[in-house]
Amino acid sequence: MATVFTETFETDGNGTRYTTSIPEFTDGFSDFFIRTDGSNIISSYNVFNSEGSFYFAAQDIDGEGAASQQTLTFSGIDITGFTNLNLSTLLAEDDASDGNQDWDAPDFVSFEYQIDSSGFTNLLAIENDGSTFNSAPFRDTDFDGTGDGTEVTEVFSTFSGAIAGTGSILDLRITFDLDSGDEDIAIDNIQITGDSGGGGGGTTLSIAATDANKTEGDAGTTPFTFTVTRSGDTTGTTSVDFAVSGDADAADFGGTLPSGTVNFADGETSQVVTVDVSGDTDSEPDENFTVTLSNPSGDETITTASANGTIENDDGVAITPIYDIQGARQTSPFVTVDFNNLPANTFSITGDSVATTGIVTAVDSNGFYLQDPIGDGDIATSDALFVFTGSNPNVSVGDALQVEGTVAEFFPGDTDTRNLPTTQISSPTITTLSTGNAVPDAVIIGSGGRVPPTENIDDDAFASFDPTTDGIDFFESLEAMRVTAQDTVAIAPTNRFGEIFTVVDNGVGATGISDRGTLNISPDDFNPEKVQIDEDSGVFDFDFPTVDTGDSLGDVTGVISYSFGNFEIIPTEDFTSNITSANLQPEVSSIVGSSDQLTVASYNVLNLDPNDNDGDTDVADGRFDTIASQIINNLNTPDVIGLQEVQDNNGSVNDGTVAADQTLQTLIDAIADAGGPEYEFIDNTFITDGASGGQPGGNIRTAFLYNPARVDLVEGSVQPIGDQSSGSAFEGARLPLVADFEFNGQEVTVISNHFSSKGGSAPILGIEQPFDERQEDVTVNGSLDERQAQANAVNDFVANTLNADPDANIVALGDFNEFEFVSPLEILEQNLTNLTETLPENERYSFIFQGNSQSLDHILVSDSLDEGAEFDVVQVNSEFAETEQRASDHDPLVARLTLETPVVEPNIIEGTRNADNITGTRNPDFITGNNGDDTINGRGDNDTIEGGRGGDDIRGAAGDDVLAADRVDRFDDFDGTFSRLRGGSGDDTIFGGSKDDIINGQADDDLLLGKGGHDLIIGNAGDDTLNGGVGNDTLRGGDGTDTADYSDLVIKGVFGTVAGLDINLDRGRASHSSTNNALTWMDVVTNVENVLGTQRNDRLIGDEKDNLLDGQGEVGRNDRQTTFEGLDGTTYNVTADVVEYQGNLADFSLAGTADNFTVTGSNTGTDTLTDIEFLKFDDGVFATSDLF
Repeated sequence: MATVFTETFETDGNGTRYTTSIPEFTDGFSDFFIRTDGSNIISSYNVFNSEGSFYFAAQDIDGEGAASQQTLTFSGIDITGFTNLNLSTLLAEDDASDGNQDWDAPDFVSFEYQIDSSGFTNLLAIENDGSTFNSAPFRDTDFDGTGDGTEVTEVFSTFSGAIAGTGSILDLRITFDLDSGDEDIAIDNIQITGDSGGGGGGTTLSIAATDANKTEGDAGTTPFTFTVTRSGDTTGTTSVDFAVSGDADAADFGGTLPSGTVNFADGETSQVVTVDVSGDTDSEPDENFTVTLSNPSGDETITTASANGTIENDDGVAITPIYDIQGARQTSPFVTVDFNNLPANTFSITGDSVATTGIVTAVDSNGFYLQDPIGDGDIATSDALFVFTGSNPNVSVGDALQVEGTVAEFFPGDTDTRNLPTTQISSPTITTLSTGNAVPDAVIIGSGGRVPPTENIDDDAFASFDPTTDGIDFFESLEAMRVTAQDTVAIAPTNRFGEIFTVVDNGVGATGISDRGTLNISPDDFNPEKVQIDEDSGVFDFDFPTVDTGDSLGDVTGVISYSFGNFEIIPTEDFTSNITSANLQPEVSSIVGSSDQLTVASYNVLNLDPNDNDGDTDVADGRFDTIASQIINNLNTPDVIGLQEVQDNNGSVNDGTVAADQTLQTLIDAIADAGGPEYEFIDNTFITDGASGGQPGGNIRTAFLYNPARVDLVEGSVQPIGDQSSGSAFEGARLPLVADFEFNGQEVTVISNHFSSKGGSAPILGIEQPFDERQEDVTVNGSLDERQAQANAVNDFVANTLNADPDANIVALGDFNEFEFVSPLEILEQNLTNLTETLPENERYSFIFQGNSQSLDHILVSDSLDEGAEFDVVQVNSEFAETEQRASDHDPLVARLTLETPVVEPNIIEGTRNADNITGTRNPDFITGNNGDDTINGRGDNDTIEGGRGGDDIRGAAGDDVLAADRVDRFDDFDGTFSRLRGGSGDDTIFGGSKDDIINGQADDDLLLGKGGHDLIIGNAGDDTLNGGVGNDTLRGGDGTDTADYSDLVIKGVFGTVAGLDINLDRGRASHSSTNNALTWMDVVTNVENVLGTQRNDRLIGDEKDNLLDGQGEVGRNDRQTTFEGLDGTTYNVTADVVEYQGNLADFSLAGTADNFTVTGSNTGTDTLTDIEFLKFDDGVFATSDLF
């Protein structure tokens, strides 16, 4: 029986000895289809007793998007002259990783053959047992789809099958259908044997190592020998080529990799191949090489094509490659580190001594980065590390070094920080091997290279090493290596530590990117894809850029390091010329208050104080002015502002000062100086010195600003929640401050909060994992227990308030130092709604920490305010470079809450038939004087007062009042007598009676109607409308822009030629009538700017001011001529309204349209004319339709 064909997979034969239907792959975790020795597929893959080191393995092959059925094919096997052919192969399957084999009914592996392209025939099949889910695989003896034969186990065992027939060429195909789970198969040592019938076609060639594992010597050459054997038909001559490849390079063989031809004479069965290895004294690791046969001269079959040799180190210390020192894990296999049992206050844990070699890629002031120039090709193992010298290392980039020292795991900040360690060599002995070498190519981070995971940091507390799926393992696998982060874009501004957090590929593929370019967190995604760029002037000194969020940095090349909770790239090349600004602008909120919409804001103002001698200079840096400008221009002057981190008047000077009245007044003055409203403040006078945490001496506190023109502070309502006593929820923390404000007739309770900080939290990329799943763990989320207690205290206050009044209006706002999806906020949401959650998930951020945009500040409201509430986080700070001039590290929040005017039934107050003295309440009143000469005062709120019969003295006082001498009906009067009516403050409507009344609007914008009689009507302050009605009235406008209104005097089909109105503001006289007979009444009109005419033919003459003259159109026919005597003594006729000026038309300028235009003269100002059909000048009467 002769061997026709053998495949042991010891060398890569894809594309030559065999082909795969898809490219070989492995994700390093659970999916693979590849020739392997087990090191690059999964750390826990266990199969035993393979023929050599390598085999072919497949598992869950649809996991990479491929179709589930894939093939491994061996084509063109020469079987000429062979009979009784047989296949044998070693098969194994990993059944030790998770306790089951995961083979289901659809899974199979089948071996098929065809001879001379006759069509494939079943040869060997492996199937599930047909009845069990997740069963072991078995041989399918009758090819019916059910495994009923020998079980495939974790130990490689021989499976065989007879090949029927004979011919010239045999093709062998293995089909894999493995999907959905972790079902797998491993294949090794495939052999086809048969009986030889003689002839060249029965000749086989093979190679084996005979003396090929030994040391090289210090000089000269050392022979390594291999034997090539010819079997079968050995008649005649033949030859075969050989070549050397592997880890050993040309220098190991005298400068050229050996190759040649082996010749066999007639009947000769073996030849020796000698490979001479050059001796040297260089310390280096063991080096492997392979001798491979190819190109036989005849029809010979090569059954064993390759054999391996090893050049063993004999030059002193053994060399351990860097990638072996790093290992496929978080810590080096040469150091014992247990994350669950770390020693306290320890910076470095040391391990074994090693020697290694590499190329210097970067030099720092206390060490250097060393990288293997070739690497092992395994993405899970870093090819570089840091060599710690403690001082200037005196090496240069490009030096090839041998380094001997102690492997150590270094913890930045010590083990108590819970930072990850970095692998380094300490106490090194350094030998320079050569200089001026090229550095290894940088690994691309981004599309086309290695792409960081986008959601998962670590999901199994380091139980497995998963660099393709876990962000923390991804960066560990690149530790200390040269990399180029491709097309980076800033997701946060340059911070005060000189760090820029970015994502690669211009953000394409990153999850949680906002419209403004930040990278937001969510409950199960803390952004493993972010890449920190960190300046280290010891490595490369350049002007590190100041950027804002969204700026493009281009490609950034450097070495991967880790410091204080983050992997980082330390640049080794200047990238500043690549930067393109996104020109991000501070946001301006669209939220504006209205008459029934209250605006409330929250703003952490970052240790604001007016003392520029306490170590910071908030005044000189312009922070007060910047915050003031933001309040005015970006927040639109909210009605109530809850403040946090307000320091006392002396800032961080620890001199016993507690009050913050000067701090708050300085901010108020800055707002007023910038054109904003005159706010008032509420200081938190309930805190005690040194009891609030924060910067020592600063006594930070919560406080309020409020606009008294919009809201009123309810007297006696200011109070804290809790106290700062030992054991209380607010011990060492900020007391919440409560105040009630009255707005639009309703009270609103506002609580300003500043919960305990998250200081002491574990690093996001630290040893406490999974970070996202442990947000309710106080060892991960620092001071969580304090914030929970504080939330419970505030929630109790809210609950008690709602128990007393279920419709109470409550707002809780501030810096809660917690995410919206963690328990402190969930506690508050038992009785309140968090407006943060009304925003899209990628807009929920008021703070950026280590590249993660997140919400720490919130506004929550009670049910009475929830409906229609609008909310905005106004991004004006967090996205912009962290300078001394930046207003704060937090963004302010603003909400608009609708509070409709409450429906209040007025108090009914009725007088008697006698002379009464009546005073209303401070609430809405309906007062009727009835008979008699009454004196009535409405007092506060919006009142309606009817004097009734008699001569009354009526005062509206404060509020928007409706006052009537007799009754509020517009046209009907009693037979009353003289009355005096005064509006007071507010926009009042006042009706006179049928007698000669005195009407005074007093303050604000009033509507004053005289009705009958000869009335004196005084507008006073405000923009008033004066309508005397019939009678000879006196209309005095006063301050403001006032209007004489005659628009309702002619309304019922009066078509006569008599004018409706003839008014001359310059002379202060107006004749008017509501009959056909004559201009009956004459009014005295002073301090009035505007006129509304009647619907008959009117003449209107203005004065030197800018007048608005409105003809009001007409009723009935428009062919009635009305005659007026002009200012120049001549008479003229018009058929509609006319405005008359002194001077010629050419002396005036006109602009507009015939329906609405302006007339400007040197002595008349600029008048606005509406519904005017004619203009009279000294040189004629002109139709406006002819002038435009």
